[in-house]
This record gives sequence, C-alpha cells and structure tokens, in this order.
Amino acid sequence: MTTSPRPMMQRDRASAALGMVVERDEPGESVVSMRVREDMTNGFAITHGGMVFALADTAFAIACNEDDDVTVAAGADIAFLKATGAGQTLTAHARRRALAGRTGLYDVTVTDETGDVVAEFRGRSFTTHRSHPAD
Repeated sequence: MTTSPRPMMQRDRASAALGMVVERDEPGESVVSMRVREDMTNGFAITHGGMVFALADTAFAIACNEDDDVTVAAGADIAFLKATGAGQTLTAHARRRALAGRTGLYDVTVTDETGDVVAEFRGRSFTTHRSHPAD
C-alpha cells in the first residue's frame, strides 16, 4: 500500500498492488520501498526486472511531479547490477539531476536492505500543460 498524502499516489493502483511505501516525498527527490514477494520473482527465483523497474519508475514519478502540472516520463533506462529475491526489501532513491524548461533528468538508485546497489535508473521527464486531476 502506498502511504502518501499526495492524490497522485493515492490513485496509483499499480504501486499499491506491488506494496510500495513512500518513505520521502520532496520536490525533486523521493524514496520508495517495496518488499519482494514470491509472485514478483521470475523463473530463476530472482526478482523480476520489471518489478525493479516499476519501483524505480514510481520514485522517479514522485520526484518529478513537483507542482500542479502533470509530468510524465519521456524515456528511461535501467542497469541491473545485483540479483535479489523474495523476502528482500528494495529501496529506490530518486534525485533530480537537471531541469531545463519542461524537460528534466532524474537518477534513481535502487538498493537492497544491506545498502548494496541493485540497479541504476535514469529517467527523462516532460512537463505537460495538463493539471493533475481534481480530487
């Protein structure tokens, strides 16, 4: 379950279904954690890369949505560096690296419960002229 007062995250069914918890939500920075369940592993009994990407992408989304305008991903890349498995807790720490006009660049580091780096994600954002939906 996501625990964020932000309406964007209260409506985020995917993050809630994956059990993500928002630890920090500040302009240009966020921290989101997720405990890996058995149903999040692949055929090799390691955390499915899509789950790691989803966690990083959620932290990225929180960090880049700083105001009333909707900001979306324009692209993202991820490098997987360490395998994890069921029972482990992953934490994604997103930070804004650059903001120029309506585009931004964000880095997200995903670590395991020991602090080892599991993945590095780089997201590119685009701020639209749409406002966030009313509650």
